[in-house]
Amino acid sequence: AKGDDVTIVPGVNEEIYVPDNHHLISCASCTTNCVAQVVKIINDYLTIQAGTFCTIHAYSNDQSILDQPHPDLRRGRAFSFNTILTTTGAANAVGRVIPEVKGKLHAIAYRVPVHCGSLVDCTFITENKTTKDEVNNLFIKASEGINKGFIGYSDAPLVSIDFKADPRSAVVDGISTAILGGNIVRIVAWYDNEWSYSMRVCDLIAYATGIGYRRY
Repeated sequence: AKGDDVTIVPGVNEEIYVPDNHHLISCASCTTNCVAQVVKIINDYLTIQAGTFCTIHAYSNDQSILDQPHPDLRRGRAFSFNTILTTTGAANAVGRVIPEVKGKLHAIAYRVPVHCGSLVDCTFITENKTTKDEVNNLFIKASEGINKGFIGYSDAPLVSIDFKADPRSAVVDGISTAILGGNIVRIVAWYDNEWSYSMRVCDLIAYATGIGYRRY
């Protein structure tokens, strides 16, 4: 959000909230909430040197059924007929949430004719070498521990509709995890771009007011 006092992603950086200083609070976006969960874990354990990600995103309410004028000429094209290449501010937003990776990430978005269910495909160059099993185990441990409810893990061959109404910000697709040369790490994570984000907004309100917030 523009003009916010602080950007908070529940499950990643809510501890930075200072009630006396932060009055206009941004919960970022659905994509930022997904990517930040992944980036936090990878950076904590492997240290990200650089990275890129793309979101394959369900269509949204600023798109058109038929071609219409739009400030983004591509986004003005009919969503039901096209895969639409467009921009996303998620890379910059993740840098605000996790300052250690500020300026190290690049992102792009593909809007596809799906009404619900999106994914991010992330590739990171890390300082420390790793293996596929080690990376997947990091996410399994996180999904069963302190990050339970914010991040999940699956090694089932699921598709986008299977994540409709899933409250977690990110569900790592363990089948798709890949490691090249020990320090090029590819992670795919699913998310319900509507419901999971709504859940995080509720979490943020609960945290800021001190009423009912809990790590799941």
